[in-house]
Amino acid sequence: MNKEQKLLLNSIRELANKEGIEAIAIAKLRANPDISSVILAKYYSDEKDLVRDILTEERKMFEVIFEDHNFDGYNDAIDILFTVVKEMATKFYNLSPSVTLQYKDIYPEVYQQHLDERTDFIFRKIQVNLQKGIYEGMYRDDVSIELVARRYVSRLMDLQDPDTFPVENFSINTMFIQMFESFVDSIATEKGMAHFAEKKKKTKLKG
Repeated sequence: MNKEQKLLLNSIRELANKEGIEAIAIAKLRANPDISSVILAKYYSDEKDLVRDILTEERKMFEVIFEDHNFDGYNDAIDILFTVVKEMATKFYNLSPSVTLQYKDIYPEVYQQHLDERTDFIFRKIQVNLQKGIYEGMYRDDVSIELVARRYVSRLMDLQDPDTFPVENFSINTMFIQMFESFVDSIATEKGMAHFAEKKKKTKLKG
């Protein structure tokens, strides 16, 4: 995807966040003076293709957090996960805007593919983190890596459901922090818990 197309998608995503997905129907976009009809026509004639690319770009923004913070790198497992969770909380609305969920009913197949790919990505990353933490002695070696990873992914997906956790009632930071703390509490060794407590003190992470 080239720069021109990415800029177009960013403009469309911003419009959707402000005015809802009704505003980004192809017919309405063509009539919108803030969207170049020439550039729009160059890349999209079918709304389904537009939705697929919007979701793909959202997924990439999510994945780049793991890449930018070297999730598979040399820092210890708790440090890496701690940093990524903070970034996810900070950028939550860009990663999973409320309008995205509306595609679940309008384009269920496209949405499900997006969800499956996103879930699979998180699952693989958490598996790596668990293996790393066990090797370092931060996590217990008697945990089921697959089971714990799937449980983490399930909880993360739950946080993005506005029916379960309406944003007006729950702080995004608080939800992510509590989920992370619960995750560490359930699998950490004494060494891991001590390191996590020290990490929280130094960063003064608050909900």
